[in-house]
Amino acid sequence: MHFDLFDLRLFVFVAEESNLRRGAERACISLAAASTRIKQLEDNIGTRLFYRKPQGVELNPAGEALLHHARKVLQQVDHLKIDLRDYAQGAKGHVRVLANTTSITSALPSALASFLALQPDVSIDLRERLSAEIVVAINEAHADIGLVAGDVDTQGLEVRDFVADALVVVLPARHALARSAQLSFVQTLDEPHISLAEGSALASFLPPLARAIGRPLEFRIQVSSFESICLLVEAGVGVGIIPRSSAVRHARTMQLALVPLTDPWAQRETKIVNRAGQPLPRLAAELVRHLANFGLADRLL
Repeated sequence: MHFDLFDLRLFVFVAEESNLRRGAERACISLAAASTRIKQLEDNIGTRLFYRKPQGVELNPAGEALLHHARKVLQQVDHLKIDLRDYAQGAKGHVRVLANTTSITSALPSALASFLALQPDVSIDLRERLSAEIVVAINEAHADIGLVAGDVDTQGLEVRDFVADALVVVLPARHALARSAQLSFVQTLDEPHISLAEGSALASFLPPLARAIGRPLEFRIQVSSFESICLLVEAGVGVGIIPRSSAVRHARTMQLALVPLTDPWAQRETKIVNRAGQPLPRLAAELVRHLANFGLADRLL
C-alpha cells in the first residue's frame, strides 16, 4: 500500500470534523477534490473508512484503526519538519508542551528555565490549556508533553510526579476570617468570590463542589490572572481560592492573609504526562526527566 501524507492529513481532518466539507476546508481543497481523495484512499486500502450519514460521516472500525496510526505518522513527520527547520535556523531541537494554569504560574517557569540553561539551542512551544484538554491533546499527538492536575483520566498515558501545590483561601489582611488557622470551603461561601475567567480550570472546578453541598457559587468578578485576584482581594472586593505558590508570591507585596483549606481536594498534585508506548523525541524525553527530577527536588525541600 502507498499512503500519501496529504491524504492522511485530509483523512484526519475529516475524521475530527465528522464532516467531509469541513475537513476539506481545513485542508484548503474543494469538496469534490476531498471526496475523490478519500475514495482513492479507501480504494487503496481496500475497505470503506466511514459510515455516510445525512449530517456527515462517522468512522467505522477500519477508520478508527487508520486514525490511530495516521496521527502517529503525522506526528513523526511534524517532529521531522520541526527538527530540520530548527537545525536550519541554528537551533538543535524543539519541544511542544501543554500545561495547566497552576503549573504555568508556579513551578514550571523555573523548571523550564533551568532546562533551557542546559540546552541553549533548544526552543519550547508552551501553551496553556485545561487539564482535560491536555489529556485529549496528548492522546491525539498534538503535543509531546503535558502537565495536568486534578481529577482527570490519564489512562493510556505515562504519568510522573511533578510538584504539589495546595489551594488556599486569600483574604484581605483585616478580614474577620484572616486569623483562622484553616477554613473549609463551605465556610467561604458566605463571602463574595473572585475567580479566573470563565473556561479556566478553577472557574470550572469550584462551582460543582458548591452545588454538591447544596450551596450556589456565583463569582462576583472574574479576571485573567492570580495577580488580579489578589489585587481585588486586597481592595476588599471579595475572597479568592488560588494555588499557595501564587498566593505566597503576591502576599510579599500586598496586604493579604492566606488560610489553608481543610478539604481533601485542595491538595493538588501536578503530573507530567506523555503517550504510553510511544518513544518521545530525544529532547522531549530529556525534558520529561528534567521535570521529574525538578519535582523530586522540590518535594525533598
